[in-house]
Amino acid sequence: MTTASRLPEPYPQGGSNLADILERVLDKGIVIAGDIRINLLDIELLTIKLRLVVASVERAKEMGIDWWEDDPALSSGARRTALARENEDLRRRVEQLERRELTEGGGASGAPRHDSRGEHERDR
Repeated sequence: MTTASRLPEPYPQGGSNLADILERVLDKGIVIAGDIRINLLDIELLTIKLRLVVASVERAKEMGIDWWEDDPALSSGARRTALARENEDLRRRVEQLERRELTEGGGASGAPRHDSRGEHERDR
């Protein structure tokens, strides 16, 4: 009579596995802080302050940390907002330059002018 061999359990039942630990850390959050200072003859040459926060996105937002939402390198919405702001600023500057050119008598130069949308205007 042969007995069926059992495969060992992948995770011990009594202890915590890595997924449980990671879930707890992300749920509660963890902060690691440290400072590195380099001094020479009591003169501080370099100070590096390190702060590391490990948390889930939801927990980070609860703590008031949401910098990734406004970073154009990380958020397409922030990228669109930054481009729209830049375009509006450039349009405003072009309009100011066109107004200045007209008031200084530069309108008779014969060169085609452009409106704020980049379309040609005829000299009147």
